[in-house]
Amino acid sequence: MSIQAVEAGGERAINWRARNQVKTHGRRSVAVLLCAILTLLAVVYTVYFIRGYVVAQGWSGTPVAIVSTIAVIIPLFVVALAVRALSWSRQAARTADVHLGREFGANASDASWRALAYAASLLIVCVLAWFLVVNDAAVSRTFFDVGLIAKSAGAVLKAFGTNVFIFFVSGILILVWALVVAIARTLPGDAGRPIRTLAIIYGDLFRGLPAIITIYLIGFGLPLTGLPILKDLSSNAYAIIALTLTYGAYTSEVYRAGIESIHPSQIAAARSLGLSYFKTMRYVVVPQAVRGIVPALMNNCISLQKDTALVAIIGTIDAFNQSKIIASNYFNLSAVTTVALIFIVITIPQARFVDKLIERDRRKMRSGM
Repeated sequence: MSIQAVEAGGERAINWRARNQVKTHGRRSVAVLLCAILTLLAVVYTVYFIRGYVVAQGWSGTPVAIVSTIAVIIPLFVVALAVRALSWSRQAARTADVHLGREFGANASDASWRALAYAASLLIVCVLAWFLVVNDAAVSRTFFDVGLIAKSAGAVLKAFGTNVFIFFVSGILILVWALVVAIARTLPGDAGRPIRTLAIIYGDLFRGLPAIITIYLIGFGLPLTGLPILKDLSSNAYAIIALTLTYGAYTSEVYRAGIESIHPSQIAAARSLGLSYFKTMRYVVVPQAVRGIVPALMNNCISLQKDTALVAIIGTIDAFNQSKIIASNYFNLSAVTTVALIFIVITIPQARFVDKLIERDRRKMRSGM
């Protein structure tokens, strides 16, 4: 055997031994444990300070004590997770079995990263808690006055009915109007070119205009025109028209994406069976397209629900305008926080529903259905 072959064999043996070394992640585990201990101290101090302030404000001692205990227990679990990571790291360093050592090292790495993530999250929560209580709890008193929130909830909820009405009416109109625009945008041949051009201009125009400007122009502009019927509409009607025009442009693009996702062979097959273009769209293309764009349509509905608050600019007494009236009377923005909480409570379930729809579509794609 030549000297070069021996040297190559020795180099391969060194590389093999290097690849079979066990990574214990000891330094990271120690650093994470220190971080977890510091997080525990930060949480304990934060809880101690906030508890004293809350009790001084007249809150009952028992509920405050329960919440404080729970808040302190949470970082203890993080410390326990960091200790477990350090334990696995030491076991990985002591074992002579390479495979077992790798398993311990992998467990130590996973546990240390999880402990670090939880510690970082708790520190962020502590920063937010201090933000609410600094300067004699100025932020809490301005935005989260529990008494004013409870007092204004009834009036705000009653006014929120206007937002719900505008949302439902405009939502139905948007779904119909956007489908018309999308079909006009996809008309084939030279005969459909003028309609396609108008649909493109409409989409570009109202997607380029901010919704608040469209609402302002329609809400204050149409009454000034003196046109019959249009000049005498209510502010709710103007808001519905403006939102329908704005979201109709966005939703039409969602429809168009769904229509164009249908394979041309299906359209050709339907036409070869004697169906007209519109019957092909009605019975073949649109039903399939709508099934594929339901998540996107739901996202537009969520945005529409939130943008109903913009109608306050034209004087509609919705939840936001009602909260502004209350805020101006009490010189406090907690009533506006009530509106924010209402929108959040309504929007989050819709968002989770969209996530489920998207996940269902992914499962169907993976299963080949």
